[in-house]
Formats: sequence, C-alpha cells, structure tokens
Amino acid sequence: MSLFRITFAGGAQMPTGSNFLVEFGGKKILIDCGLIQGEKYALPSNREPFPYDTKSIDALFVTHGHLDHVGRIPRLVRDGFKGEIISTEPTREIAELIMLDSMGLLGKEAAHDNSEPLYEEKDVFQALHLWNTTLLYEKPHTFTTHDGDATITLHDAGHILGAAIIEIAYKGKKLVFTGDLGNTPSPLMRDTTLLHDIDYLVMESVYGDRNHKDKDKRLELLQEAVTSTIAQGGTVLIPAFSIERTQEMLLAFNELVEGNKLPNVPIYLDSPLGINITKVYKKYDSWFNDETEKRIKSGDDIFSFKGLIQTPSPEESKGINKDDGPKIIIAGSGMSNGGRITHHEIKYLPDAKSTIVIVGYQAINTPGRKIVDEAKELFINGQEVKVNARIVNIHGFSAHKDSDNLVKFVESTASTLKKVIVVLGEPKSAYYLGQKIHEVYQLPVIVPEKGDVIELD
Repeated sequence: MSLFRITFAGGAQMPTGSNFLVEFGGKKILIDCGLIQGEKYALPSNREPFPYDTKSIDALFVTHGHLDHVGRIPRLVRDGFKGEIISTEPTREIAELIMLDSMGLLGKEAAHDNSEPLYEEKDVFQALHLWNTTLLYEKPHTFTTHDGDATITLHDAGHILGAAIIEIAYKGKKLVFTGDLGNTPSPLMRDTTLLHDIDYLVMESVYGDRNHKDKDKRLELLQEAVTSTIAQGGTVLIPAFSIERTQEMLLAFNELVEGNKLPNVPIYLDSPLGINITKVYKKYDSWFNDETEKRIKSGDDIFSFKGLIQTPSPEESKGINKDDGPKIIIAGSGMSNGGRITHHEIKYLPDAKSTIVIVGYQAINTPGRKIVDEAKELFINGQEVKVNARIVNIHGFSAHKDSDNLVKFVESTASTLKKVIVVLGEPKSAYYLGQKIHEVYQLPVIVPEKGDVIELD
C-alpha cells in the first residue's frame, strides 16, 4: 500500500490552477485551490466539477495568496468543502482581499457569458470562517491521521509575503510541495529556505526553461525606459500584479525618485487591490529581509515617495485620462486580462511615444503574452487596439526562480530524494527542467498531466 497518493487536479503542465489532492493515513488534504487563467480572467474550465468529493476533504493547505493558488477556494466551499483551511497569517489576509476583489471581474465575465458566477460573497466569507489556523515558518503542526500523527511544516518560499513551501512528514518519509519559489535575493522577501532530508519533491517550473538575464540591471532598465519615454512626452504603462509586483515597483520607484534619477512626473498607482495589499505589506514588515527592515526602521517609508498619486476610486482613475502630460501608470491586472490597465492600454498602446513595461510572467494566450510576442493589434474589452507603443520586458523583476536556480534549489536535498515531480509550468518549461534535474542529479523525474494519480511508497 502506498504511503502517499497524489492526484494532480490542477497545475500539471500549466502554470496556473494549482490544486493537488494528497491522501495519506486515511486522510485527504488539498494543497492550494487556484484559478486557471488565460485569455479571459478565468477560463471556462474553472466551472468544471472538482475531480474529487469535496465533502470528503479534511483540510486545505495554502502555499500563498496569488489568485492561481486561492481563486477557487470559495467555489470549493460552495461545492460542499467543510474542512479546515491553513496557511501563514499574511497569506490569509492577502487571500481575503484577492477573493473579494476577483468577484467583480468574475461577475462581469459571468454576465457577459450569461452564466452563473463562479462564487458569491457568502462563499468567500464561509471560506474565511473555515480559515482559522495560521502557522509560522519552521513551527511544526501536528496533523492527526487514522494511522498516527503527521507533521506539517511551512518553510519560507521567498516568493511573496507569507508564501510557504509545505512539508509533510509521515512515517519517516517527507513529501514537499514548493508552491512558487522566489527569485532570491529579492528586494523585499527573505531568501528561499533550502531543504534537507526530503524524499519526494513536487516543484514549480514557471521559468523552468529560461533564465532572468537582467536581474542585476533591472533598476537601470526601468530608469532608461521611463526617462526616454518621458523625454518624448509619452506615458509609461506598467501592468503589475497587485501582490508583490506592485510593492516591488513602488520600492523601485522609491529608490529612483529619492536618488533623483527620474524626471518629476506623476506616478499613478491605479489599483484599489494593489493599494490594499500594500497596507498588508506594511503591517507585516517584520517578514521582510534584513536590509529592507533596516531601511524601514531608519524612517524610510519604502512604498511612498514624491509624485506618487493613489487613485482608489473609479472617479480618480478616470481622472488620469485628463492628464495629457508625461506620466507613469501602475495598474492591474498583471497579464492585462482584466482590471484598470486595460482602459489605459486602449488609450496608450496605439501611441508610438508611449512605452509598456512588462515586469512579470505572462501566461500563454493572455493579452500580456501577446504584447510580449509583439502582436501588432489586440482585442481589449471588445475593441481592436493597435500596438505602436514601445515594449520593454524586464525579466529581472520576476518573483520566480529561473531555470538555473530551480536546478540549484534541488541540490541541498538531492542526496535523499527518491523522486522529483515537476508541475506549475507550461509543458516546455516543465519537461526542460525535469530533464535538467535528471541530468545533474541522476534522479527519477516525473512530469504529470492534469488528472494523473501518482502513488509514492
């Protein structure tokens, strides 16, 4: 009889939709329950029934608060899940904001498709009612099974605020789910915790087949993109994920503005969710890396600077269009498949004097991916939009480890690993990373498909 049985309900050969069912000791737990994302904010496949009995799940452990890891939790609850939800405390707070915010976009899509919303507000609040347990890093949590106790420990993934690697120790064996691994060293987060004595590793592969070439030059590249655009009277658009990327962009502009390295132009943060998430980041500043903590203690408000204008209300957002001068606009969503950035893209993508700066991962078939792939025109909110603006893709702001560092992450526990399972990446990325790990460490590697079941002895 197998010790662990894993069903890959989502996140297999796809970078979004993280959802893994783990069975051991007569218990069933889920790791993440995320939204599958693509050209639309949420793909129709999110409406498909879960491939397991939702009422039979004992607990849900959440790696971090990104939508593609938490976005279907309210649907899970709506479909009968009544177990415990467990994560770090920042992840719970971020997930609450994310789930409530996404209802608006999901509701618009449902109305457009004349279909039932994926979930309602009552489902979010029921999920939060079940979300009673929060854990600190490195503090083992006892999870009782029908066949003895298991120990579940969260390690710092270094990805976004509160992001965790989940380790399950049961009957002398250790199974780990990495969630998303941070691009260490990060401007904000601590370094990813290295693992030891792991038997089975289920790891992400978002950037499994490529490296971040410009990490050390990201500020210089951002400065150049902004100054050259402003000099010709253009607008800089930055589609930014509300979690981590928005805060990293604020930190970057804080450094550039306070170092007198940018022209004096307004910098709009046009993201209600980004504004609220930043408040959570400020609340948990003790979770940042040592250097950032020192800056904060010295009196530097790292997320605020001269020229920053926050526009939380729709009226304030519309007011940006009345500003005909050079400016910078940071807005969501990060893949341009919804949110306020789309309205600015309709206006400024056709403008050859303007620039769109890409600072995050763009999933296949999203408008953001099409922009990166130099599409000459896009359909945004039903409108045909010409792309004449300059495109600057700064890989160094990514919050994910690149290929070489994913391979290196395995090194600290390679001597005990019996199997590596590669998930959370497009097929090309997943297979490339799997092959690389196999070559470097001579380890058995599996790249499962959605729906696959793997039994571990």
